[in-house]
Amino acid sequence: MRSRLSTERPRVMGVVNVTVDSFSDGGRYLGFDAALAHARRLIADGADILDLGAESTRPGATPVVAGVEIDRLVPLIAALRAEGATLISIDTMKPEVARAAIAAGATMWNDVTALRHAPESAAVAAELGCDIVLMHMQGEPGTMQAEPYYEDVVAEVVAFLEERVELAIWAGVARERIWLDPGIGFGKHPTRHNLPLLAGLDRIVALGFPVLLGASRKRFIGMLDGDAAADGRLGGSIAAAIAGAAAGVAAVRVHDVRETVQALKVWDAIRSG
Repeated sequence: MRSRLSTERPRVMGVVNVTVDSFSDGGRYLGFDAALAHARRLIADGADILDLGAESTRPGATPVVAGVEIDRLVPLIAALRAEGATLISIDTMKPEVARAAIAAGATMWNDVTALRHAPESAAVAAELGCDIVLMHMQGEPGTMQAEPYYEDVVAEVVAFLEERVELAIWAGVARERIWLDPGIGFGKHPTRHNLPLLAGLDRIVALGFPVLLGASRKRFIGMLDGDAAADGRLGGSIAAAIAGAAAGVAAVRVHDVRETVQALKVWDAIRSG
């Protein structure tokens, strides 16, 4: 997987929310047929990776038990793998869901809790041997946006990620399997924290691990544009992706794959002169 991503521009990770209440498209792709059709569209649009999730992590979202996540995800992963689909990431905080997803053919575990959800999370990540995304989040999904506070958001996110990397490696996760994610929108004020963090992405990239940036359709874009709704934030999402590319991130997690792929191609062509 790593060799597939070592190219001239960031790879594009397409979002497939098999959920009822995700902030952007909750419920639209809950059924198997709708989710599979959406995943196929993202691949056709140029997605290098698919990120499949069956539990929303937006503030106030209803928790989903592991069995329901597995029932929603495993048939979809198996179907995509049978079609020779692109690389598959599993977006879950639960180690038992990650184990089932990797067994079905996923190759990356995208964990918004950075292996903090369960005592066995780090050991399971080491056992699975898959790529693992360690994301920063202040608090928990249900309450993370209540009153997020930082003295220096970039420095604190960097310190947290360094600590989680150390723990993961101590638990047996191979260094070359570790990715980092600054957690845009997770326990951060939409503008006071997300904007400095985007401006300081180079400090996270400098830690020496591939960085995944997920800023697509996030609330800070709407606040900067007259409170635009989630599906009206394409321009801001592309701007954030380009900022990430300029800072050296390895991949961008987006809802609008075709438009982001095009933007990154043009950005790279301009940069290459």
